[in-house]
Amino acid sequence: MTRVLVTGAGGPAGVAVIRSLLRRDDVEVLAADMDRWASALYLVDADHRRLVPPGRDEGFVDAVRELCARDRVDVVFCTVDVELPRLAAARDDLGALLASPSLATLETCLDKLALARACARTVRVPRTELVGTPQATSGWEFPVIVKPRRGAGSRGVRVVASQAELDAVHDEEDLLVQELLPGQEYSVDVLAGLDGHVVAAVPRARLRVDSGVAVAGVTVHDEELVATASAVARAVGLTTVANVQLKRAADGTPALLEVNPRFPGAMPLTIAAGVDMPSLVLDAVLGRPVPERVDFREVANVRYLEDVFLGVADVLPAR
Repeated sequence: MTRVLVTGAGGPAGVAVIRSLLRRDDVEVLAADMDRWASALYLVDADHRRLVPPGRDEGFVDAVRELCARDRVDVVFCTVDVELPRLAAARDDLGALLASPSLATLETCLDKLALARACARTVRVPRTELVGTPQATSGWEFPVIVKPRRGAGSRGVRVVASQAELDAVHDEEDLLVQELLPGQEYSVDVLAGLDGHVVAAVPRARLRVDSGVAVAGVTVHDEELVATASAVARAVGLTTVANVQLKRAADGTPALLEVNPRFPGAMPLTIAAGVDMPSLVLDAVLGRPVPERVDFREVANVRYLEDVFLGVADVLPAR
């Protein structure tokens, strides 16, 4: 029996990974989060629920390392952006296999400016400049997008309508200014083997988004989107899973917006389309054979809240 620890049990990505792995009869899932009210903690048995410090906490990595030793964990799945680089940096002495991209890939993807530069010769990338540099001051066709250089979930992203408004933007948060693309936006879930070979790329149209998470969508067969996302994955050296966000330029060409180098919150749609990425990643990390190519079907979904009821005494005590 393979013992798997999944962190980020309070987020939709953590819920998706836990639910995927719970369907396997050869896997024992432990769920972890910093919050005792994290919903997916209560998808597993009481003796498989764990609390950890916040990802930015000085003791976070040590706490995960101690859990791996105490619980005899074989594989760790991390679903939280802030936790990923810290665990990847400790990969060699974590005491368990880490199902995540390399630290170099994570650092490239989590820095949107570095990502744009890494992919500029491979795929269409909208013009992207760092606010406060001479290159960012002129030559724009408005409106443009201003966004944090680092961060996820559409936090801090805003539309700037004029040169005067752009001139008033101050670089207090390491901001980027980026060409605004007019076309349809897509998210492409990409699975790559440990050798970097792209096994699957599943485009999703994000039909309704709440706080950066798609709550209604549809998978779409579009070879141009698949080819673009696969090229991005190769450019950043992806292994395991990432979510590549694309948007069509005025001429219809798919262009790169950003890459989330982890399991996305909308992963259940990709799984329902026939590509169970968490399960496939587990096999790859364990050295088991995975298919050369996995195809998907077109399906749609809507998301809704689901309640988990339990006795008050069953809620984990505060740390």
